[in-house]
Amino acid sequence: MSKNFLFTGILIFLFGLSAFGQDRNIIPDTVLINGDTLLMLGDSILIDEPVKEIFWKTGGNYNLNIQQVTLSNWAAGGSSSFALNSGVTLFANYKKDSKVWDTQMTVNLGFNRQGSRDFETRKTNDNFVFVSNYGRQLSKLMYLSTQLDARTQLLPGYKYSKPSGSEREVRTKISDLLSPGYLQSSTGLNLRKTYENKGKLSVIVSPFTGRFTIVMNDSLSNAGAFGVVPGENVRAEAGMSFAAGVVDFVIMENVTWKADLNLFSNYESFGNMVVNFNSIIRLKVNKFISTRIETAVIYDENVYVQQDDGSSKQAVQLQNLINFGISLDF
Repeated sequence: MSKNFLFTGILIFLFGLSAFGQDRNIIPDTVLINGDTLLMLGDSILIDEPVKEIFWKTGGNYNLNIQQVTLSNWAAGGSSSFALNSGVTLFANYKKDSKVWDTQMTVNLGFNRQGSRDFETRKTNDNFVFVSNYGRQLSKLMYLSTQLDARTQLLPGYKYSKPSGSEREVRTKISDLLSPGYLQSSTGLNLRKTYENKGKLSVIVSPFTGRFTIVMNDSLSNAGAFGVVPGENVRAEAGMSFAAGVVDFVIMENVTWKADLNLFSNYESFGNMVVNFNSIIRLKVNKFISTRIETAVIYDENVYVQQDDGSSKQAVQLQNLINFGISLDF
């Protein structure tokens, strides 16, 4: 009797092993649960999660350019000098469904030092630009946009001159932080297009634009500099504006162009334009070195530029820089 029980128990055990082996053989390699894919690898389960959409894109560029000239007992004449120009651009762009929001900040500083001058170190480049644009899509290329544009400088600016009969130079402060500062807010239609090479074009026409000229320095404010009423710190204007910009426009291989044009006309003197134009042509040598050709043109009928003879007049302001040095994208 006990032998029969033993024999029966062995048979049950063997059938159990066989059934267990069959269950292991029919385990699927892939299982779908609520649309998610589960991959079975041994005792591990790998879940293939859907790729998350990225709405923000951030980055920037830093450039540094240095020039040094050292002369000692140089028969041809001249003087030693040192020049430095540096700048950083940061951007944060957002896009989701029909909404876009592009923000960019640019800061540039440049100095030149020459030992033979009364004021050895002088500023050659100084600007701060912040532009933020929010838009809602109306059609494939057209958006309803609101843009905020803020511009100023960081350090005092001086006019250098040598009075008649004097052998030494003097300097006169002609600008400072937020003297001037410009704040412009506009709402209008924005044409936006992105090209296959990732270049971007933006054109904004705004019949509703507010522009504020800020002069916080008391001496400049009392003199009525930059068009403010003498003694006042802010001049407010209402008018119409036109803004156009290109970013990363490829001229040829390793040569890109970035530029922006801003025109503003006050309704009280409609037709007289305030012009701000900036252009940067970048010739990329490699990922660390490039040549930059920077041009800025400004015209404002309310800004009188001091001349060498001491007089002041309306004039086109022009700045041109050619830099070769370090350029880092991040």
